[in-house]
Amino acid sequence: MSLKNKKLFLLDMDGTIYLGDHLFDFSLSFFKYLIDINATYIFLTNNSSKSSEQYIHKLSKMNIPVTHDNIITSTHITAQYIKNHYGTEPIYVSGTLAFIRELTELRVNVVNDIEAPVSAVVMGFDTELTFEKLENMCKLLNTGVDYIAANPDKTCPTEYGYVPDCGSVAQMLHNATGRKPVFLGKPNPAIVEMAIKQTGISKDETIIIGDRLFTDIACGFAAMVDSVLVLTGESTKDDINDRVYKPDYVFEDLGQLLSALKFEQVQII
Repeated sequence: MSLKNKKLFLLDMDGTIYLGDHLFDFSLSFFKYLIDINATYIFLTNNSSKSSEQYIHKLSKMNIPVTHDNIITSTHITAQYIKNHYGTEPIYVSGTLAFIRELTELRVNVVNDIEAPVSAVVMGFDTELTFEKLENMCKLLNTGVDYIAANPDKTCPTEYGYVPDCGSVAQMLHNATGRKPVFLGKPNPAIVEMAIKQTGISKDETIIIGDRLFTDIACGFAAMVDSVLVLTGESTKDDINDRVYKPDYVFEDLGQLLSALKFEQVQII
């Protein structure tokens, strides 16, 4: 197994290239190398609380070259799923203003009136969550409408620890209504399939890189592409033995991965 044939690098962000607003020291050298070898990189994130524009702004401030072609979020996958299954039918959305705006820009028929007929409830990672939103979702879910969540993550990393993510709110709603959503985002392979379709690069030439076994690495397994676990975020070496989905490679950080790419000093699990 070799890293030398990889042309498409799919990267998680928080915990992989930065933590909060702190860019890891080795990240810029890693991206410079990818640019030097003419590789393609795309950021895949489950965090739907921010728009693509906000991610582009954040990465650009960190001096990482990025355009819209380099970003695929769970919002994009959610919009694709809605359009495939519901077309232009009305959808009630609970999420940040950025999530709602981007879904609308992606031609999802978003409504905020719970009295209107809706085909589904869609929930994102909502850093603007209120009890009123929770109550509205419960009312709709109790009528039997379809239920979709942009990602399954139970927590979101911050510089001070973790905060509840979409999966935790979904568990709270399950406690109240007995309903479970269709989860999108990683580890659902649709996000990798979108990147491959967008670039035309084969799965054999693709690798996914992240710090979470149950999203990033499981997504690689589901999409049948190689995966790298970096130990700069949530997962540890000890966690690997406890998971069904194991990474193809494990590195301390992107700096160690960069060395492996340059010199093939690859640690294979």
